[in-house]
Amino acid sequence: MSSINRKIIHTTTAPAAIGPYSQAVVVDRTMYISGQIGMDVASGQLVEGGVQVQARQALINMGEILKAAGCDYKNVVKTTVLLADINDFNNVNEVYKSFFSCNFPARAAYQVAALPRGALVEIEAIAVLGPISDS
Repeated sequence: MSSINRKIIHTTTAPAAIGPYSQAVVVDRTMYISGQIGMDVASGQLVEGGVQVQARQALINMGEILKAAGCDYKNVVKTTVLLADINDFNNVNEVYKSFFSCNFPARAAYQVAALPRGALVEIEAIAVLGPISDS
């Protein structure tokens, strides 16, 4: 049986991992992006201003990781949104739809007991590399 290629994706334009994990891992043509919180890459701190501002920053961070792998938001096929408060669901959706405007990825959203660094939202994703055509 032939081996499957695994590549670690790392970029300095997104916050570094705050634990023993990679920003993203590509296996074959599938990329698994670790959960992104609304952390400013320059300061290493969460952005201030509430859940919408944090969601926007988390998605910007995700975009930097996607770019490092040679793709963009159109390549995302699945996301998971983790919320400190499920009542923020609609507020996060308002931001989310400015990054994913059509042919939306599949998605799950959950309220969790706590998120790293006291974040209000964390978003992880699965993307496929290469050109995308919709049918």
